[in-house]
Amino acid sequence: MSAILRMSRVYAPTLKEDPSDADIASAKLLVRAGMIRKEAAGLYTFMPLGMRVLHKIQRIIREEMDSHGGQEVFMPFVQNADLWRESGRWDVYGEEMLRLTDRHENEFCLGPTHEEVITDLVKNELRSYKELPQNLYQIQLKFRDERRPRFGLLRSREFIMKDAYSFDADQEGLDESYLQMREAYSNMFSRMGFEYRIVQADSGEIGGSGSEEFMALAETGECQLVYCDCGYAADTEIGACTPAPVEYPAESLTRIETPGVHTIAELAEFLGCEEAATAKAFSGVGNDGTIWVLFVPGNYEVNEAKAKGIIPGFRPLTDEEMVEAKLVKGSMGPVGLPAGVKVAADTSLQAISRWVVGANVDGFHYTGAKLGEDFRVDAWADLCVAKVGDPCPVCGKPTQGARGIEVGQIFKLGTKYSESMGATFMGEDGKEKPFIMGCYGVGVSRTLAAAVEQSHDENGIVWPVPIAPAHVCVIPLVVKDDLVQPAAEDIARELDALGLEVAIDDRKERAGVKFADADLIGWPVQVVVGKRGLEAGTVEVKVRRTGEKMDIPREELSRVVDLLK
Repeated sequence: MSAILRMSRVYAPTLKEDPSDADIASAKLLVRAGMIRKEAAGLYTFMPLGMRVLHKIQRIIREEMDSHGGQEVFMPFVQNADLWRESGRWDVYGEEMLRLTDRHENEFCLGPTHEEVITDLVKNELRSYKELPQNLYQIQLKFRDERRPRFGLLRSREFIMKDAYSFDADQEGLDESYLQMREAYSNMFSRMGFEYRIVQADSGEIGGSGSEEFMALAETGECQLVYCDCGYAADTEIGACTPAPVEYPAESLTRIETPGVHTIAELAEFLGCEEAATAKAFSGVGNDGTIWVLFVPGNYEVNEAKAKGIIPGFRPLTDEEMVEAKLVKGSMGPVGLPAGVKVAADTSLQAISRWVVGANVDGFHYTGAKLGEDFRVDAWADLCVAKVGDPCPVCGKPTQGARGIEVGQIFKLGTKYSESMGATFMGEDGKEKPFIMGCYGVGVSRTLAAAVEQSHDENGIVWPVPIAPAHVCVIPLVVKDDLVQPAAEDIARELDALGLEVAIDDRKERAGVKFADADLIGWPVQVVVGKRGLEAGTVEVKVRRTGEKMDIPREELSRVVDLLK
């Protein structure tokens, strides 16, 4: 038997009103339900009920990791700067890394991720191909100094993460490790009760040759997904895109005055053409300081993640940097750019011989700019953000769309870290070789919030049964009496004996308060015990997800088990 949770003793102060600074459902409801409290921007305390949910999520993660070859470790939260210098990331990771110095002037950081630490851990002790493969994981705090923390636990600064790292002797071994983790993750999120999709993803700062994200579908998701019934799915940041630009009728390069025209919509209206007949410009700079202007069809947006694939370290120019570079915001074009500025363009624009573009003078544009004659392109690539309705790159049918919250991501790292940090093993041929690595993350605290975003209503949280703080809450309408409370205590013990996790709301509160809190907290099943029902030999049972209520004979309490399936 498990311990029955007595709400009179649980520290779970609920709130009637939404916190003023909460911006999405999970940020509001987790605070109101007494599960978390905000300490500072992006920093949260988990309360007892919130911890119960966290522990259930972590238990499912550990069971799947252990059954798929993972071995748990625990690495330092504070990391030595020398490791990051060794990997080459200390100076390039960015402002999200919180750096600090100890009393001896040694530099450290609060770990935003643990690739460097895990690679250092194995590089001197995992020596032979005979010891491979290995998969080490931890559930640990991470800290990323978000410039603007928001969305509660979905975009916090300190968060709980499960990160795993695989070490293999060759690419075939990595492929197998990756598939094992893909299966483990699928099992995890299915067991937690999520509706989710696996989508192609950008590797971002982590790096590597391939990545997929596990997206919990939710209207409030920060990511836009495109998918097809054939099985294709991708984040729009990485999704393949095949625009169909339109040729604007022009026989030669013509400069036209366009007063007050600074957007593609304004330009298309001025010319009386489709936005797809124009070329949209976007400026940025790479790690080497080279300034680039990128062009895509006017009805699409430039994809910064894809731009990084051809321009290492690419980032947009600020307005001040554009002025310094002599680029004219709202009127950029490939004809007559300042010396040293390079041009990249979406591959779809190769089909257009003459472009409609800015003239690099405020209030002027060109029509009929001829590719290869009036200007040249230094790099061609897929540079567009995928859109719902684009042709599926697999079967050609129009894609569909959804919004999602990233709860997990898996990466094929290859030798990115093992080579830079000198982590090698002795191969079967007697030669030293770098480990072939994979990396696999689950945002544990983010998963908790994503469950609320996916499952809630106007009254509160609707927890999936596997991760709810308890399965059932017994609600006596009267306490400190000789009939209702003793019967409720007996019912709680009977449900506990059936193997259920049971809470009993034994607080001296009005029935309305208890009902409101039960819906707010999100117990999957509520068993209401009152004098009238007891006299009739029944209890009222409510299923939180459907709102269905039913009277069940006292002797048939075991039916509650079926309601939880």
